[in-house]
Amino acid sequence: MFSDEQNLKHISTGSEDFDGILGGGIHCGEVTEVGGVPGIGKTQLGIQLGVNVQIPIVYGGLGSKAIYIDTEGSFMPERAYQIADACIVDTLESFRFHRKGAEDCQERMQPNYFLANILYFRVCSYTEQIAVINNLNKIVVEQKDIVIIDSISFHFRQDFEDMALRTRVLKELSQTLMKLAKKFTLAVVVMNQVTTKRTDGSFQLTLALGDTWSHSCTNRVILHWDGNDRRAYVEKSPSLPQASASFSVTGKGIRNVISHSKRVRMM
Repeated sequence: MFSDEQNLKHISTGSEDFDGILGGGIHCGEVTEVGGVPGIGKTQLGIQLGVNVQIPIVYGGLGSKAIYIDTEGSFMPERAYQIADACIVDTLESFRFHRKGAEDCQERMQPNYFLANILYFRVCSYTEQIAVINNLNKIVVEQKDIVIIDSISFHFRQDFEDMALRTRVLKELSQTLMKLAKKFTLAVVVMNQVTTKRTDGSFQLTLALGDTWSHSCTNRVILHWDGNDRRAYVEKSPSLPQASASFSVTGKGIRNVISHSKRVRMM
């Protein structure tokens, strides 16, 4: 088990600093929850991961495919094309002197090829969301190394009045995702929204779906604003220390913050 864990693959976020606090990137074989306020970059990160998982093995990637489950209608094909194009340019530039095996994957280094390898589902209710997730074990038999759900909470916040039933459904859903990640050694990334919670007479921002859901994922990463800077914070993980790092959302996608004073904060 220890050997298997040491050999688990990672998917780059596009930012070396962000990857650093994750131990190399998003972990395959685990469920990672990414939460944050609107506009912080959750969808941008999801699209970036759906692109980066496809980087050919000869260029240091996984050469795989992605499944994208869109519950909010926020996935943008033109943005995915833009991120894929930038990823290809940057990858070829980084490996411009590396020739071995590169010729065999030149035809795959095209934005349209990357888009064709994102299997996209637009779900419009929690019943559709449950149905797609319950059928993922049939879909991922072909080589796919990441499932992105953007977001896990949207329909469950809108359509449920029976909170006890919602808790049971979410528990079953989380178990399904955990089993899927372990069985196929793939990364499951679930985006989550924020809500307000009353604590000690004041309201504070917290991730949606309550305390029960908060224990349902292997890792929890919070994206937040620090002044004008975006930061990613590892809040919970069995293998990673609490730490945060800056990242930026650029025309190319998720990247490092260009600064002379970059640093990772250990908590």
